[in-house]
Amino acid sequence: MAALNQDTGVEGELTPLQKHVAFFDKNGDGIIYPLETYDGFRSIGVNAVLSAASAALIHGALSSKTNPGKIDLRLPIYIKNIKLAKHGSDTGVYDTEGRFVPEKFEEIFTKHAQTTPNALTSDELSAMLKANRQAKNFKGWAAAAAEWKILYNLCKDKDGLLQKETIRAVYDGSLFEQLKQKNSA
Repeated sequence: MAALNQDTGVEGELTPLQKHVAFFDKNGDGIIYPLETYDGFRSIGVNAVLSAASAALIHGALSSKTNPGKIDLRLPIYIKNIKLAKHGSDTGVYDTEGRFVPEKFEEIFTKHAQTTPNALTSDELSAMLKANRQAKNFKGWAAAAAEWKILYNLCKDKDGLLQKETIRAVYDGSLFEQLKQKNSA
């Protein structure tokens, strides 16, 4: 039997995708509730209205996918099953098991970073989102656009660039803690 991760209540080593979402699990029980998501968004610098809308949309879309077969009106997201909630029209940087795929990460920059090799402009980000769209996957388009636009608005530098190391920190799960520390300072 795998050891229980004391920070998340999930057995064994967390995948990068699980680490990405574990930030929002404030009590470490392996389950994220809408209020935890709201509080997490607020702590990284997202305004109250967007935080509330994000929590509602995220939990409305992902809860049933991570808790298959059960209806729970509290809309919990189970970290151990987060791989079941991956949406289409994304970058492919997380594989179907929630593992990080370095080649797909590098592809973001080789294909889309035209102005600066290690960063994306707003226009390049939009072009990437359009290139990743899967036919008739409107929910995936919306999810990808929301994720990337929030990231861009929170993390672009003074020159309007979203740096490679910032994007990498999203995928390894460390960016949210960095933003929380920055916003609490």
